[in-house]
Amino acid sequence: MTELPPDLRLPDYDGAGLRAVLPAALDAVGAPTTSAGRSSADDREALGLPEARKVCVVLVDGLGAHMLAERGGHAPFLRRYLADGLTLTSGYPSTTAASLTMFGTGCPPGQTGMLGYTVRNDADGSLLNLISWEDATVSPRQWQPEPTLVEQLGTESWGRRVASVGPARFVGSGLTEAALRGPRFVAADSMADRVDATCSLLRTRGTDLVYLYWGDVDKMGHHHGWGSWQWGEAVELVDAEISRLARQLPKGTLLLVTADHGMVDLGPDSRIDVATTPELDRDVALIAGEPRAVHVHTRPGTAPDVARRWRDVLGDSAWVLLREEAEEIGLFGPLSQRHRTTVGDVVVATRGRRAVVDSRTQTPSSIALIGVHGSLTPAELEIPLVRVVV
Repeated sequence: MTELPPDLRLPDYDGAGLRAVLPAALDAVGAPTTSAGRSSADDREALGLPEARKVCVVLVDGLGAHMLAERGGHAPFLRRYLADGLTLTSGYPSTTAASLTMFGTGCPPGQTGMLGYTVRNDADGSLLNLISWEDATVSPRQWQPEPTLVEQLGTESWGRRVASVGPARFVGSGLTEAALRGPRFVAADSMADRVDATCSLLRTRGTDLVYLYWGDVDKMGHHHGWGSWQWGEAVELVDAEISRLARQLPKGTLLLVTADHGMVDLGPDSRIDVATTPELDRDVALIAGEPRAVHVHTRPGTAPDVARRWRDVLGDSAWVLLREEAEEIGLFGPLSQRHRTTVGDVVVATRGRRAVVDSRTQTPSSIALIGVHGSLTPAELEIPLVRVVV
């Protein structure tokens, strides 16, 4: 097995990781759970969370720890608390579908099968999009049957005491059903409206925890790069609204701010296309995942040769592993038997500014994205946890 390259790191599934945030937050309000073989009390201790009357968890999609540190001038409120916060890891791949499901269930991606932007559906060999679920031949609950943490507590009671605030289009969406089913959903589109809805919910006696999601920082990063003025403007908006949230939350509320992944920006020569690179395409049946975290499904018996050729072509711009090697090091956490072959026969985590695309199955607009994520670089894997008792 190849050694972990020095510029990459592995996810922390047993300690200070995104997996522990919601179990720890629920434990803080007296709702103990068990997930991934760990008690929520252990998770709360790992994250240093106090007991609290109420908890508000804000997840800012795409706001990596390195990005926040480097461009913290756009986030004066969050920057004020960074020194007392933690740097966590997302899971692998460091991408939204995997991370939000890990957040909602407390289970690593290897257990949930949420293993990338797209994955191979072994039932029919098709590509399954875990964000849009467009043309899916399997339901979210069939694909991801692990109970969410709120389901574990019992939706009849805790489904009223936990609320999720996000855009109306998320109601009943495939990703919501896979990752966050159970809490009462409150629709609000602008960040200001979500802050208002969150404060109103937490001022009522029957709500103990509210989860607020914001996705525009990630969107700006994808389209313009996280070094752009558009990204900085998006961070300024969310930071100002989180500051207002902190001022208006009921006294004694524990406010947690985190993210699902970070991001790197690609250059014009960063992408290599499997469709036009014969040595990468040879013996490959299907490419799944995303440009920074690739699942290579090979023709029977060819995986070792495919891995060798990919290592030769990509060199030090990627870490190339056989599925068995990825499983041995716990890259995805423990792999469920059901989803073991959802993982590619060959797993590729890109390094530096490299991205691997397949123009036969990926759209030109997705290939052209500037900001990308999914791999194991600290810029993608490491996320902040800001802790404030208001």
